[in-house]
Amino acid sequence: MKTRRWVLGWVAMGCLFSAMNAQAQWVMVARAVAGRIERMTNKPSNGSGYDVATVVLEANASKVYQTALQIMETLPDITVTSKDAHKLEIKFSKGNQVASLQATSLGDNVSQLVVASSLNGDSDDGTAIVVQGIMKVCEQMNVVCTLSPQ
Repeated sequence: MKTRRWVLGWVAMGCLFSAMNAQAQWVMVARAVAGRIERMTNKPSNGSGYDVATVVLEANASKVYQTALQIMETLPDITVTSKDAHKLEIKFSKGNQVASLQATSLGDNVSQLVVASSLNGDSDDGTAIVVQGIMKVCEQMNVVCTLSPQ
């Protein structure tokens, strides 16, 4: 019986260390792509669609959210329609376009920022809202961000 507990204890410790190692590897991967803005756009022939951009930042997700909120509240052409500090999510609009921003924690000081916008009609403003929004957050946080080629 004692041998069985001893073996189970070692197995549990092995599982714990494996999980910790996997988390550390995930954070290392996230840091390797930090600052690279990835974009996905879909604009079908009817003109409506979406534009989404993401970036991994070496910063606390709450700090990223607060920085984005401060920026948006100072821009005269942006209207913050809702904000949720618990979900780290901001919904906003620019004219007839709607968009959302969300910061997600990937580790202690690593987070992902996602901005999504609708594309309406022949306007390409969705791209401007999404990419420029991320660039402003990066600039405010003193992080160098670059747009990946599509």
